[in-house]
Amino acid sequence: MSAFLTRFAPSPTGFLHLGHAFSALTTFDAARMAGGTCLLRIEDIDTTRCKPEFEMAVIEDLHWLGCDWPEPVRRQSDHFGEYHAVLDQLAERGLIYRCFKTRREIADDIARAPHHPGEGPEGVIYPGPSEPMSADEEAERLEAGEAYSWRLSITACRDHLGARFDRLTFIETGEGPDGETGEVQARPETLGDVILGRKDVGTSYHLACTQDDALQGVTHVIRGVDLFFATHLHRLLQELMGWPVPVYRHHPLMLDESGKRFAKRDQSQTLRALREAGETPDSLRKRVGL
Repeated sequence: MSAFLTRFAPSPTGFLHLGHAFSALTTFDAARMAGGTCLLRIEDIDTTRCKPEFEMAVIEDLHWLGCDWPEPVRRQSDHFGEYHAVLDQLAERGLIYRCFKTRREIADDIARAPHHPGEGPEGVIYPGPSEPMSADEEAERLEAGEAYSWRLSITACRDHLGARFDRLTFIETGEGPDGETGEVQARPETLGDVILGRKDVGTSYHLACTQDDALQGVTHVIRGVDLFFATHLHRLLQELMGWPVPVYRHHPLMLDESGKRFAKRDQSQTLRALREAGETPDSLRKRVGL
């Protein structure tokens, strides 16, 4: 295994844009400078929005940028069984639970409870049920075919890990949104009981990417600062599953002229549109400041 192994892991839900180019070049360049390897991983667990034509375009755009990677490319949609096996392990240990609440029901809970934690760094915080659901009620709702999600119980994780829960840290070689760098204390409780899988989708981004990083031997994770808070949760999953802990580097996001993040709907800024307009890999590097 390379002493420096990282990955670029796009979701093929649209065409790559300038922000993706900056992230990809930052990641592949870091691997080259370290004499290491950068993998390509296709994170396509959203089987509704992810399309084969977008995956083909991702590969074409990355090759145009001058990026290359070892084969085979890991495609997450081929590995739902592996992610489900992780959920099974967590369920057997009592660390996850089925949640039948909809987003609207959780929003109503917040409105009724003045001391509800409300919004966190990744949206609404769900602190878990005040009382666990009875086995009979759960069985009835499953029999009725109700939709549910698998949520990680922060309370159960804290009980399971004991003092280790409050000693979780990770190394940040970039900078978090509030200047966090160096050894950072992981605070997964600030995200609440997050969803790790759903009835109709057997995994979440959090579970799939963390499991894949461990499986593929990733030593360094390089990604946008918008995923900094997710790292706090990923560090908890690594501790629960006995997975190795990569070194993290979160980089700034590319912003458009109005100060907003580039989005896949910005067709004029897709790499294929820029290429058709005469952009070259070298001129694009200058455009993104590399």
